[in-house]
Amino acid sequence: MSATPTAPVILGDEPGSFPHSVLAERHPAIVRQVRDAFPYDPTRHRALDALLANCADGAVEPLAATAHDRDLWSAWGLGAHTGRSWYDIPWLWSESYFYRRLLDAVGYFGPGPWQGIDPFRPFKLAELDAPETGEELAALDGLADLPAAEQARALLHGSLWGNRADLGFRLSGGGAAAEPVPALVADDSDALWSLLPSDGAGTLCLIADNAGRELVPDLLLVAHLLERGRVGRAVLHVKPYPYYVSDATTADVVDALTRLVRAEGRAAGYGSLLWSAMADGTLTVRAHPFSAGPLPYADLPADLRAELATAALTVVKGDLNYRRLVGDRRWPATTPFADVTAHFPSPVAALRTLKSDVVTGLTPATEAALDAAEGPRWRTGGTHALIQVRP
Repeated sequence: MSATPTAPVILGDEPGSFPHSVLAERHPAIVRQVRDAFPYDPTRHRALDALLANCADGAVEPLAATAHDRDLWSAWGLGAHTGRSWYDIPWLWSESYFYRRLLDAVGYFGPGPWQGIDPFRPFKLAELDAPETGEELAALDGLADLPAAEQARALLHGSLWGNRADLGFRLSGGGAAAEPVPALVADDSDALWSLLPSDGAGTLCLIADNAGRELVPDLLLVAHLLERGRVGRAVLHVKPYPYYVSDATTADVVDALTRLVRAEGRAAGYGSLLWSAMADGTLTVRAHPFSAGPLPYADLPADLRAELATAALTVVKGDLNYRRLVGDRRWPATTPFADVTAHFPSPVAALRTLKSDVVTGLTPATEAALDAAEGPRWRTGGTHALIQVRP
């Protein structure tokens, strides 16, 4: 397990806090949305209703004795949290276990007719098929005449912001120069590019975040780096099962690649490149069980740690993965990013839109400006982002 903590672990026990609202409001809403998204049978309805009653006001319940991953969750601390309020245990653990129990309720792990059916698939496909996705892909054609460095910058910002903004916004650097408080609160992008070997022989690991319109720009960035010879191989780490509503699984990667291949122009070319790269092993997909675990990356299992240690660079995408990377703790915002990521086995870059309280690596001036302009909501509103690197 991790070393003695140097900042308090974030819990959900404070009414009015963001973590408390997730447990008390968002999780029940997700149960209701999933219940309505499929024509589940009475058994599934009863299980979802029981989870709905339990997740907001009840206590953590154990997995069934026959659960395929009971031993794994026991190693992750299930015994210590069983019987305790969802609000009184680490928020990261609470959230992760909620999604594990939701999959139980819908019969995802089977046996039965609902085995393997992603309860979040309708939401993911709706986003992937939205007209805005087509507009984003068409905008790629406008990059073709730009210098390579500007293309790379645009695609990096595309991966950073996901579906938060169009490609023109990304090309302008997120509007940072025009705002008194910049949208991009930390920018180590020059350091990121410097970590990619000049001979293009290194391996890039990308720990993916969301599916749909947020996975597509991740794949486009990977395609660009492979095409330009900036990396020799890429490994995309996804979740082994549906998780946090929109987190990417292998099936979501296939859906995103299919969307690219069926597009027109530059997007189709990138899609074909990635499809071929998967076929010849230049691009591989990994779905390690720990990717859906409730623990920080400081507790990486030995096999995954050894694998990531071989990467020239690991890019960690999104808010949840950032929480796992730095530790879901109440760090002072000026805590050095290098200090809280010293445990990671390879050079690491975080691309993250801020959607939860934890943040590190800011300058005192930036933190003060954000607090003065927006109060605490800058941490959770998704209107700010960061690129942070630890060589």
